[in-house]
Amino acid sequence: MSQRTDRLDSQIQQELMELLQREMKDPRLGFATITRVETARDLGHARVWVSVYGSDEDQARSIDALRDAAPWLRRRLGERLQIRHVPQLSMRRDESIESGDRVLRILRELETEREAGEE
Repeated sequence: MSQRTDRLDSQIQQELMELLQREMKDPRLGFATITRVETARDLGHARVWVSVYGSDEDQARSIDALRDAAPWLRRRLGERLQIRHVPQLSMRRDESIESGDRVLRILRELETEREAGEE
């Protein structure tokens, strides 16, 4: 079952990225990337993590646009994937990239302070 869901997760991620880039026309959608998809064991629900570039307001607008478009995206996935039941999509903001950037920024600041203290 794990291999099946992993393969399905990958397919859903690829198809959603294609739909976002080529077909979704919502002006609220900014620069968004599907970073991860996790499908439940029963294949009824899929959690979709999205990384969005921009201010907090831009990010919130983009996530709202994706949540509003979830039924349309699900329908389009049904047309593209060879599966009997397409899972419900639950859009979530992926903050892992932001967290990594924050850690790197802090490390750089510490390094700068250490170098200034040595002089």
